Amino acid sequence: MANGAEIFVPWRLCLLGEHSDWAATHRRTHPDIPRGACLVTGTNHGLAAAAERSDALVIETELADGSCPAPFRVDAAPTALEGAARERGFFSYAAGTAAVVAERYAVRGLALRIRSSLPVGRGLSSSAAICVLVARAYSRAYELGLTERDEMELAYQGERRARSECGRMDQICAFGRRASLLAFDGDDMEIEPIATRTPIPLLVVDLRAGKDTRRILADLNACFPAAPGRVAANVRDALGAKNLALVANARGAIEAGDAAQLGALMREAMALFDAQIAPASAELAAPKLHAVLAHDAVRALAHGGKGVGSGGDGSAQLVARGEAERAQLAARLERDLGVACLPLDLGAPAVAAPAAHRARTPS
Repeated sequence: MANGAEIFVPWRLCLLGEHSDWAATHRRTHPDIPRGACLVTGTNHGLAAAAERSDALVIETELADGSCPAPFRVDAAPTALEGAARERGFFSYAAGTAAVVAERYAVRGLALRIRSSLPVGRGLSSSAAICVLVARAYSRAYELGLTERDEMELAYQGERRARSECGRMDQICAFGRRASLLAFDGDDMEIEPIATRTPIPLLVVDLRAGKDTRRILADLNACFPAAPGRVAANVRDALGAKNLALVANARGAIEAGDAAQLGALMREAMALFDAQIAPASAELAAPKLHAVLAHDAVRALAHGGKGVGSGGDGSAQLVARGEAERAQLAARLERDLGVACLPLDLGAPAVAAPAAHRARTPS
């Protein structure tokens, strides 16, 4: 409708390949850096919103625990939105995206009423989800006719306006719940849907701790494109050829519905992350994450697991041995460690997806 819209954008779960998106952008100047690749899927949780035109950007939010922070409000002029984007709060991402949309399409503001079904800051790409939501809300309210790729580009540029050193992976939440293989080469991104022969039972674990994603991204970006020292070299090695091999093997496991193999590859990826990436940032020590992965219930009821997203004490993901084992695992982790668990079936329900396509993101 012209003056209002109801919108949902899911969280994004990166199965394997985190950080390889922005790492591969350095191929523009350093072609010896390997291409990037990751496997991602949407979840059935995320951000729902009602949106309508306004003379300002106004955001009212209901969080997962039922609390309602003070409304966010800023004038809809691009300069005012740009200033709000640089304040580094959570709504800075929304303001950054609104600034990009206002500049490109000469629109005014939005009134957004957002409901979140999970806590933010848990490695499930809440910042990208709100950026995509803002872009989609403008498209619906002002009838801009944006495609998912348009929304992804605006969301990426908006998050960068908020001084986040993110890559282009997170905005895949614009495509909904489907599982996808993403490949990165400089400014090019290829998206390929992934079919699963048999659904794989996952358990996403909200660690109920905390992490500084901006700090993690800044620390790891400092290792590129050719920073000296063993720590930086190890980060580049882990996000390069070793990551490509892990992602290729994991794709095969997902397509075959091989939960045991996927779990083993997650364990391998976590070991690589701890050995070669975590030393670059104190934020990646993640004691709560490692307590979950070392729990007796995980060894007995799961094939394996790893961290989620940028890393740190945000969330964990586990490949359960079956649905009954997943329920038992969730109950024991919640009882023993005070975490919150979300079941997710990788590959179910089936989601119609467009054919694989390649596109160069606009500069």
